[in-house]
Amino acid sequence: MKIITKFPSAGCNSFYSEVRQRVNQGFINRGLTINADGFMWLKTIIFLSIFCVLYFTILFSDVKFIYLTLLTLSLGVTCAFIGFNVCHDAIHGSFSANKKVNKALGMIFHLLGASPYVWNITHNVVHHTYTNIPGHDEDIEIAPGLIRICKEDELKPHQRFQQWYAFPLYGLASISWALRKDYKKFFQKRVGARENVHPKIEYFNLFFYKFLYYFLFIAVPILVMDAAWWQVLIGFVILHIAQGVTMGLVFQLAHVVEGTAFPVPDAVGNMEEVWAEHQMHTTANFATNSPAAAFFLGGLNRQIEHHLFPKICHVHYGWISGIVKATASEFGLPYHENPTFLKALASHYRMLKKMGTSEV
Repeated sequence: MKIITKFPSAGCNSFYSEVRQRVNQGFINRGLTINADGFMWLKTIIFLSIFCVLYFTILFSDVKFIYLTLLTLSLGVTCAFIGFNVCHDAIHGSFSANKKVNKALGMIFHLLGASPYVWNITHNVVHHTYTNIPGHDEDIEIAPGLIRICKEDELKPHQRFQQWYAFPLYGLASISWALRKDYKKFFQKRVGARENVHPKIEYFNLFFYKFLYYFLFIAVPILVMDAAWWQVLIGFVILHIAQGVTMGLVFQLAHVVEGTAFPVPDAVGNMEEVWAEHQMHTTANFATNSPAAAFFLGGLNRQIEHHLFPKICHVHYGWISGIVKATASEFGLPYHENPTFLKALASHYRMLKKMGTSEV
């Protein structure tokens, strides 16, 4: 049985107390709510419209194989963007002040092949609480035994090549999610140190919505398209490779880059730092000055702000980041960031290379 990990209590003059007060004042000064604005709704309509157009074009258009492949790749990337921009906020409860709206938009996650219920457990509860803690944060375990990301993991001979084979493996993350991961996480006894106890309705939901997803993305194309069943299955794999690479890279660049820490609790489960300071040591931003990254990545390039304020819609992270960075400097805390996506990617590559050797 895993020991429950505990963070020390923060004082009233702590970093988190101060940064929350400043951010709250920022909303008051700007006359804003913490939820979605008109631009957020516009993004939602755009991404969902693109999804529908691509899905039905693939089903009913008679185009050459190369164009069909490009459409399928585009659909996979669009699915990732919907996850980043719509479902992620909705499942966190930050999209709308109306819980029913959040639940409805979170249900779209089923159309990406993933369970919003399981995601809430593994991501919202476990990852956001125990970020980068080995043995607890299963969100960062892309391929246990194949990819080593911290010194606490056992080093294996083949991992000296992981900086090369890790990226293709990211492409399998999405199809694993659709076919394996949700079932595994749902039925295992614990996620990290959290014991899994599910309402009975969630057993039905897991299998019903998985069946619906397989029906829409495998059975319907076989029935409708002028293609053999094996060609449809190849398209299904291509879809998930595009979706998996997009998702895998974005999530990894936020936590597995140079400078981020992988702290461990002591023998009785106590962490050295309070929760908010822990987030500052384990999380990183990238491409924060890029309008394209802000639009497509749903605030996931500003993971520091997201981890501190997961109940705030990501469209506000731009101005919040200035407050967080200044406050972190005042309290002597790190603020990890890579200026561009490519520099973050290079840092992730160097991190993988370093962790694949014994010289750590």
